[in-house]
Order: sequence, then C-alpha cells, then structure tokens
Amino acid sequence: MTKLDKLVETIKDTIKHLPNPMAKQIEHFYPNDPFKILISCLLSLRSKDNTLIPILPKLFSLYKTPEDFANSDLEKLEEIIKPSGFFRKKAQTLKKISEELITKHNGQVPNNYQELISLSGVGPKTANLVLAEAFKIPAICVDTHVHRLSNHMGIVKTKTPEQTQVILEKVLPLKYWLEWNNLLVTWGQNICKPNSKKCKCPKLNN
Repeated sequence: MTKLDKLVETIKDTIKHLPNPMAKQIEHFYPNDPFKILISCLLSLRSKDNTLIPILPKLFSLYKTPEDFANSDLEKLEEIIKPSGFFRKKAQTLKKISEELITKHNGQVPNNYQELISLSGVGPKTANLVLAEAFKIPAICVDTHVHRLSNHMGIVKTKTPEQTQVILEKVLPLKYWLEWNNLLVTWGQNICKPNSKKCKCPKLNN
C-alpha cells in the first residue's frame, strides 16, 4: 500500500459516518439521468447544499426534459429556483442550455468533455462532475475544496484550481478519480473548513 493509498483510507475511515455532499446526493436521487444531474450541478454553483436540495423535487416535478425547460415561462422558472441565488442568470442558462441540447445533441447530454464545456454555463468543474456522477467516466472535478485540500495534504503544490486539475490527473491513480471530489468535499465541509484555524488534514509525507 502506497502513502497515497494510506491517506485515502484515512479520509474514508474518518468521513464514513458523515453525510454525502450535494453531488453524491444528486446522483443518488437521479441515477441514470444525466440531464437532471447537469441541471442540478448548474444550480449548485454559488449555492449551499441545504438550500439547493429542497428546490429540486419541485423543479423536476414541473420540468423533466430539455423541452420542458426550453418552453418554460422564465418568470415562473426564476421563482422556483430563487433560493439558489443568482436565479435570473441561472434561469436564462437553464433555458439556453436546454435549447442547445435539443438543437445540437438530439436532447441528450453529451458524455465527453469537449462537448460538455461547449454548452452554455458549463465550465471544467461542471463538465467533470457530470462525467463522473452521470456517466461514471473517470474525471476529477476540482472545486475550491479539492484545490485547497489537495494542497494541504501535500499531493499538489499549486496556486489555481486549473493547475491542481492538471497535476492531479498526473499523480492521482485512475481508481480514485471518480471519488476524489466527494471525499475532499465531505472532508472540507465537515472537518477542515476554509476558516479553520488549524488544518486537520492527513499529510502525504507523514
């Protein structure tokens, strides 16, 4: 067992009784539904998990397909997603990306990185999260938790999330790609929070 394997085992053992982060909850709620996972990921941007989760059942009871979102009344859509924050911009994005899926992808969410990031509102983080959670395609979603904690743990030494993703793809074994985001987000939300005065992270070189 390598030092990295031991570090991962420490993380898993420590967080095994903690609640799953938003991305894993969404994958559990909407398995085998890439469209709902994509929409949920877009709504999660700059939104707290406990704010977003209650919105989704009502949203998806009214709008289930790209056609539903594309034909939705903008003001009604805004009202439903308002608690998630930045609701006007998000509502416009949901309608536009639904239209793009219909016209460019036959109403289906693409399962490759380049086509995903070509969609409105989809950046590297969202694209990789959709690949991992919706399609189980190995991809590393680097958000603020993953960037911060990968550095704290000594796995990378980078200044930006983009740099972190490049290095992680080189040093992190493929077997950990699908779960890395969930592991570190759970750790970051519950154990070593951004404002923690003392880092409680296991270190790769310990």
